[in-house]
Amino acid sequence: MKPGHDPARPPRDTALRRVAREARPFLRARTGAILRLSGWSLLEFTQTFLSGYGVARALDDGFLAGRPATGLLWLAVAAVAVLPSVLAARGVFGRLADLVEPLRDGLVRRAVARALSGALGRSGHVGTRSLSQVTHQSEIARDGWAGLVLTLRSFVFTAAGAVTGLLALSPALLLIVLPPLVLGAALFLGTLPPMAARQRAYLAADEAYAAHAGELAASVSDIAAAGTAERTVAESRALADAQLAASRSLARWSAVRVVALAVCGRFPPLLLLLGAPWLLRNGLTPGGLVGALTYLTQALAPAVQALMTMLGTAGGRLVVVLDRFTDAPPPPADEPAREAAPPAFRGAAREVTPVAELHEVTFAYGPRAHPVLDRLSLAVGAGEHLAVVGPSGSGKSTLAAVLAGTERPTGGAVLWRGRPARPADATSVRVLLPQHAYVFSGSLRDNLRYLRPDAHDREIAAMADAVGLDTLLSRLGSLDAAVEPDRLSQGERQLVALGRAYLAAPPLLILDEATSRLDPAAETRAELAFATLPGALVVVAHRLSSARRADRTLVMDGPRTQCGTPGELLRSSALYRDLSGLWEPEEADTVPEQDMPEQDVPEEARREQRRLGEERAIRSTPPPSPV
Repeated sequence: MKPGHDPARPPRDTALRRVAREARPFLRARTGAILRLSGWSLLEFTQTFLSGYGVARALDDGFLAGRPATGLLWLAVAAVAVLPSVLAARGVFGRLADLVEPLRDGLVRRAVARALSGALGRSGHVGTRSLSQVTHQSEIARDGWAGLVLTLRSFVFTAAGAVTGLLALSPALLLIVLPPLVLGAALFLGTLPPMAARQRAYLAADEAYAAHAGELAASVSDIAAAGTAERTVAESRALADAQLAASRSLARWSAVRVVALAVCGRFPPLLLLLGAPWLLRNGLTPGGLVGALTYLTQALAPAVQALMTMLGTAGGRLVVVLDRFTDAPPPPADEPAREAAPPAFRGAAREVTPVAELHEVTFAYGPRAHPVLDRLSLAVGAGEHLAVVGPSGSGKSTLAAVLAGTERPTGGAVLWRGRPARPADATSVRVLLPQHAYVFSGSLRDNLRYLRPDAHDREIAAMADAVGLDTLLSRLGSLDAAVEPDRLSQGERQLVALGRAYLAAPPLLILDEATSRLDPAAETRAELAFATLPGALVVVAHRLSSARRADRTLVMDGPRTQCGTPGELLRSSALYRDLSGLWEPEEADTVPEQDMPEQDVPEEARREQRRLGEERAIRSTPPPSPV
């Protein structure tokens, strides 16, 4: 081990290095095809050499020496040298197939093997990545590899022919021509690893933003109900900023590449002209000077520009695509042990600090509007079941929105777990289910796991039994069945939303008439299931039976509120008695027998109360088995 090496920190492994490791054995196995391709490319070497050398000889030995026939003969030799290189194109493309097609076939086999491994493994997961690799990405790799081989081959043999011609004309030419070529090439090669990394980062940022935008478009209702608009905007802004930063970084490195191209393509002819007097004094002939300019402008400059353009565009894309094929598939892992709730929603069964608190909260829908909530103080602890009742328009939904943080109070404070409520903490503290349940097109499993992506099928099955979703599950056939929201009833939509919230098991669950489309028996089953969870449960009730099941009930009549147990409210709240269908007592200090707390009412009176309307239907429903 080298001194100073940290064994816990792996060496830097870039995409270019990973692709190079895979490419070496591939190229070694095809040495014969490379040699045959090089053999056909020698004709291009000959053509490049004769193009500049023929011009030099035509001037020095022909036109400048007074022998025009000799000059024309050399020009004819340079022109005829083009024909063999054209004829060699057929052989070059034939040998090219020996390098390109095996690459595509190998990539397709790797993608198919990975897909089969995933399908037959423990996870049984097959994603769209393998399909994209077999069809689109493998074709990108084949086209990019073919273009790179052709361009690199042309550059190598063109540059070799030009350098050989310059040596034949005058070795001193290399002292002027080679330094800018080497400097520009080194500068360009130095940009390859960071350009590949920046291009990969840009693609990743673009994919992340596109995925976020797709999820955002399908989750507008949930975002509004959860009160996470500010957090969502912040996440979108962060992803957009990351994409912008990646594109700017890519543009900066592209500017460096332009400089490298200028150094290679523009500086050598300029330096040659500036150094012409010195070269002519040291033995270079006028024909040799023109021949050198021919090599630089007609052979080297186009070859360098083509190579850098190819490496800068298709080459970078090729590295990124091939690197995706080098990613090793994750080994199948054992299914993790079941957890009762995701980490953000875990907590003790009972907390000393209330889950949610209102301290002297006032809320009005305008500066001069009458307050809907007026200096209301309330605390809800973990494991507590609070019902909110009142006539229509009394502020029940407003209270739910303020408690959930989707509406800011005009006075007072809202606390979650002893700290001021913040939009950034909303998704980790509470879930708000409105009356109109949100269900999106997709599988039933995806709908149910929307707030809990890591929920296992056995947890979903237990939830379905507890909440009462088993009938819908049986009708659809499986968790993978497609859910079409328009084909579900309002009650079925509410059951899906209730199941989603049950799986999340948040510290604070607020049901704002979220069971209004269920029949009394189904509502009872769902509320009793939620009551078994360790978090706090707040139910904005549309039936008084919800209040009878709660630990405490908050009665709202506009800004006037009263909170207590059902028995206490029967004694102290005329509105609660009216909502219960009981007449207000004639004597203020006398409580009729049927208005007394249930534990103080005789058995005959309790039986009479059970026969009241929906109370009888609800209480005749046996509670579900505990999960």
